[in-house]
Amino acid sequence: MSVSRRGFLQGLGVAPSARASAFIAARGHEEWVAEAQQQGRQGGGMRPNLPPGVQAIRISSNENPLGPGKAAIDAILGKFPEANRYPFNSTPLDADLEILIARLYGGKRENVVLGVGSQELLKNAVRVFMSPARHLVEASPTYGNCNQQAKLQAWPIKTAPVADGTLRTDLGALLPHVKGAGLVYLCNPNNPTATINSASEISDFVAEVRRASPTTAMLIDEAYCDYVTDPSFQTAMPLALSTPNVLVARTFSKAYGMAGVRIGYAVGEPATIRKMSAYRMPYNVNTFGVAAAVVSLKDPAHIKEESARNKGVREFTIKALADLGYKSTDSQTNFIFTDIGRTMTAAQFRDACAAKGVMVGRDFPPLEKQWARISLGTMDEMQKATEVFRSVLKPVTSTSSGKGR
Repeated sequence: MSVSRRGFLQGLGVAPSARASAFIAARGHEEWVAEAQQQGRQGGGMRPNLPPGVQAIRISSNENPLGPGKAAIDAILGKFPEANRYPFNSTPLDADLEILIARLYGGKRENVVLGVGSQELLKNAVRVFMSPARHLVEASPTYGNCNQQAKLQAWPIKTAPVADGTLRTDLGALLPHVKGAGLVYLCNPNNPTATINSASEISDFVAEVRRASPTTAMLIDEAYCDYVTDPSFQTAMPLALSTPNVLVARTFSKAYGMAGVRIGYAVGEPATIRKMSAYRMPYNVNTFGVAAAVVSLKDPAHIKEESARNKGVREFTIKALADLGYKSTDSQTNFIFTDIGRTMTAAQFRDACAAKGVMVGRDFPPLEKQWARISLGTMDEMQKATEVFRSVLKPVTSTSSGKGR
């Protein structure tokens, strides 16, 4: 029996409307899985029980709260009649997406590898470039996929703390660790600190690593680049296209709102991409994701609108916390990192907010005693969430500038 697009979504309890966006975005799932990993459980974490009658505001997983744009939703729903076919029997093909991505950055198809989100790409970079004798170098804290994979392999890891005060990735502190490394991982903008390193800083760092350790690979994760408003930031795509052993990873899970579809890509020199492609699982990206990614990349206006929407919400949320005396880092992402250490730990803040229906981010060692990550929802959600913050955070003395301590 065939199933229509409308019937499929209704069977899942999802109306073929704005609610389809939430289904495709898989909102809150990343946080759920991360909680399980921290607590040593398989599957999912223990989601807090909400008070009766309270609807959760999930601002814990850095998703786009609106989900994909209309063109992406239409493309996904339009592929359901082909759900019984392997991706190589569908259109558009993986090749169509790879060619489109390559053209956006002035490359060729051989400069691109696709992944199940960017997670597959990060983990494969560990498998490709590291070994028991070739360690990982990364900031602390940063996004944990490379670190987790290296630990799973029991391969060595060297870290350097983020810079005091700004919490930006301290590239100078990483340099002493790069000689003989298999992989240097840079998340720019960095998760969870929400900060960036400028284009010139990244370029200089890549050159320094190449001089100190020519065989070391560098993976620059630009998952949040579409949310950056600081003009000193530029994508490292040109570096990846022209420099051996340098990769830039991107995902459609953030600004594009497709966290539940699982599609990402990496760009680099052909020789570097061939190494990564050897570890790519066959048919790793699905028909729906490819179709949605193609139409999304052809709709840059939608991403500009999403970035502008996020900027307004970000400024509102940072100011609301600053008015209470709590300072946040210079966020260039769709989340903020706020110093709440004067009154409670991140865990205490998280539990207090959860009791009122607001789900904020997990612990991020070694800063979990002082800093809390708060993802950004819609303006309506953040207006409600900041009221909760006011009720659980004790006000502290703020400066007349409104920027906190």
